[in-house]
Formats: sequence, C-alpha cells, structure tokens
Amino acid sequence: MRSQEAKVSPASDYYVYAPSALAARLYLYPTSVGYFYYEAGYWIRRNRFDSFLIMYISKGNCHITIPGKKLTARAGQFVLLDCYQPHSYGSAGSWDALWLHFDGRLARDYFEEITTSYGQILDTEDSDAPIQQLQKIYDVFRTSSTILEGKLSGYITKLLNNFLYSSEESRKNRVCGATMADAISYINEHFQSDLSLEKLAAESNMSLFHFTRVFTKETGITPHQYLIKTRLSAAKYLLKSTETSIKNIAFSTGFNSETSFCTTFKKWENVTPSQYRQSILN
Repeated sequence: MRSQEAKVSPASDYYVYAPSALAARLYLYPTSVGYFYYEAGYWIRRNRFDSFLIMYISKGNCHITIPGKKLTARAGQFVLLDCYQPHSYGSAGSWDALWLHFDGRLARDYFEEITTSYGQILDTEDSDAPIQQLQKIYDVFRTSSTILEGKLSGYITKLLNNFLYSSEESRKNRVCGATMADAISYINEHFQSDLSLEKLAAESNMSLFHFTRVFTKETGITPHQYLIKTRLSAAKYLLKSTETSIKNIAFSTGFNSETSFCTTFKKWENVTPSQYRQSILN
C-alpha cells in the first residue's frame, strides 16, 4: 500500500499483517513493514503502538524521544523501540528508513536483552546481515509471495540474533561461551573422576578466580554446583533404570563415599536415594 501520511513521499510503501492464532502463540511475527522516504519536518508522536519497532536508517538522521531519553540514529544504524511505551521520532531534514513492527512471545525478552547490553541505537559488525533479514521480510509482502509464518519468524529471529552477537563485546562473550561449553563437555565426560576446580580452570587456561566468575556468569551456577548437578543427574538415571546398589552408584558417579552421596542427594533432592528409587517404582 502507498503511504498517505503527511511528509512521507507517495513513493513509500507499507504492508500490514495479522498473524494466525498459531503464530501469535508460538512465533515472532510482523505486524507491519515498509520502506519510507520521509520529507523534511516529518515527526510522529504516539502514546503507544502495540508492537516493537526496528528501523534501518538508510539516509539522513532520525531523532528519537522515549521516556527519559533523546537519541539520534544516523545513516547505517538501526533503531530498536518498545512502542508499547510513549515515543516519538522524526527529523528537520529528509531521511529514509526500512522498518518493521513486530511482536510475539519472545519479543520483549529479545528487546530487553539487546537494549540492556547495547542500547537502542545499534551498530553491527556486519550491517549487511541484519539488513538482509529485514529486506527478506519486506520483499515477502512487496512481491506478494506466499506467507510462511515459520519462515518469517526465522527471519526476525536471525535479525535480532545479529544484534545480540555482532559487537566486539559479544565476540568476546562468544569466545568465553565456547570456552565454557568446552568446560561443560569436560565435566560431562569426567564427572566420575576426582575433578577439582583447579583442574577445570587449568583445562580452560584460566585462573581459578576468572574461571569461576565466567562459568557462573554463563551458566547461572558455580562450577562445583554444576558438577554436583551432573553427578546427581547420572545417579538419578541409575536409580530409575537399574538395580545397581546405592553404594556402587555413589562411586560410579564420582562421590568418594556412600555417606557423602546420600547426604548430598538428600540436600539437593529432599529425599534419600532409596526414597527416590521407591517413588519411581511406585
């Protein structure tokens, strides 16, 4: 559809979309998408417009006002807005933007994760990647292509993930994340052994303090807690699926005694290993 807004060029076009019940329940989905050529002096103010907005500024500058903040996005930058909140944007000069209003069950989680870490004006390491996803969504509607809601959701997800993983800081986080993934794999392969924090830190080429801090940040629990959790998961599997004695289960899952195993199991699971086994059998 051609825009009829004041100070928006008639060459601009946009498309609206109402998701299916399934898409609204499961997916990220577009509610409208367009490419606008804004004339000098365009400004829009809304109390709310129930969706989230991504704009790619392809020409000129865009000035944004949100509660407690005034921002400016330049050509080559992206804007991410929570349009459930009061907002306004525009410019004294002319500017162009490819934009997408979207929503979905994970939309707010993505918005908060991205903006908390990187703000609402986004520069990406490879700006072509998010532009391509945004362009794909726009082209689906512009070319009257068959609308596949799962594919549209995939485009939006890739677009948002590009914002999450494109900065220098996030590259460092990916390195740490990969290191922690290796540490987790190591624990899963060697939990039956006498694993110490010093051993795990050495395997990750980190100091004990740094390893513990990064591991806890990545997983939400300490390395020791993860090791105990892994051992208990293995023990519960054996209790549920075999008739192996509790003593043998204790030693085979990395505990140094039956007493230590039973004490730890009761502390974490609120039942003894025998009670757990009996509850499964019943």
